[in-house]
Amino acid sequence: MTLSRRRWVIGGSLLAALLIVAGSFAIAEALRTGKAPARIAIEATPIASFDNRDPSKTRFGVLEFRGGLVLKSKYESFGGISGLHVEPDGARFIAVTDRGSWLRGRIVYQDGKPAGITEAEMAPMLGADGKPLAARGWFDVESLTERDGMFYAGIERVEQIVRFDYRRHGLLARGEPIAVPPDFKSLARNKSLECLTSPPKGSPLAGNLIVVTEQSLDGAGNHRSFLIKHDQGGDEVERFSVKRSDDYDITDCTILAPGDLLLLERRYSQPRGVAMRIRRIPLGLIKPGALVDGQALIEADLGHQIDNMEGISVHRNAHGEIIITVMSDDNFSVIQRNLLLQFALVGE
Repeated sequence: MTLSRRRWVIGGSLLAALLIVAGSFAIAEALRTGKAPARIAIEATPIASFDNRDPSKTRFGVLEFRGGLVLKSKYESFGGISGLHVEPDGARFIAVTDRGSWLRGRIVYQDGKPAGITEAEMAPMLGADGKPLAARGWFDVESLTERDGMFYAGIERVEQIVRFDYRRHGLLARGEPIAVPPDFKSLARNKSLECLTSPPKGSPLAGNLIVVTEQSLDGAGNHRSFLIKHDQGGDEVERFSVKRSDDYDITDCTILAPGDLLLLERRYSQPRGVAMRIRRIPLGLIKPGALVDGQALIEADLGHQIDNMEGISVHRNAHGEIIITVMSDDNFSVIQRNLLLQFALVGE
């Protein structure tokens, strides 16, 4: 090879390397600023049975186990799933994570059971300035609900609720903080905005955002809770309490239309281990100053396929059955799992 030829090859290689490096920095910057949602691969391993002690058992109170998945991904931001919304079609979903990311995808079914996840994407949740919420310390996103086509997310540590026009802008939607009650500042740190939901039109309390705190307790030891009527005309706030029992904390909630609030709860202690409970509370009981309670639909411990369950959503399948989906938060820990579990409400 001649000297001039060698110089051309070396120069071309250096230029190509610089372009690759520049491209890598551009991709990193795009992901950091949320300008380019990333398509990710999720490995989904089916869960054949819910009860480890009796694999043939499918009925748990009024719920019937329909299947589940253990979810893994090599993508760095994957994990920490803490709030969930499953679309009415039962396939598409959007979730939020502890580190302030969106996760969306499609649940694939086989014979009515979850079999995989496709079309998965992640992106940083953005603030009003277009920068990631996490960049300003607003990263502990714990709850998610939809109201009138807008998504609302509850953020612990800073005790904020942020509204996103997701239907128009998707993963690039910018979050606008809404007015919250001044006593949010008195909520226990990292034990607050785990439950955020909004009853649909035609339901009792329609037009309100419902907030039930994880472990911010009132003087009687019950969960401090709020009704926030947020609209363009202003904000009205009422307060109530949810009965705390058997050391369970609130980790998420959703509406079982037309008239019930479903609370997802978690218990953890050294002697008793981890447990999950789903409690059903009629919306009609929720009034200013009220203390409300409801029946448990299911309770499960580590003898079952559970983990740190933190997301819940409800939809109807093609047969008209009510399907409850719950997901777990692995806390980005190698000893915990990201689970997706589905149950049908059949005992009514």
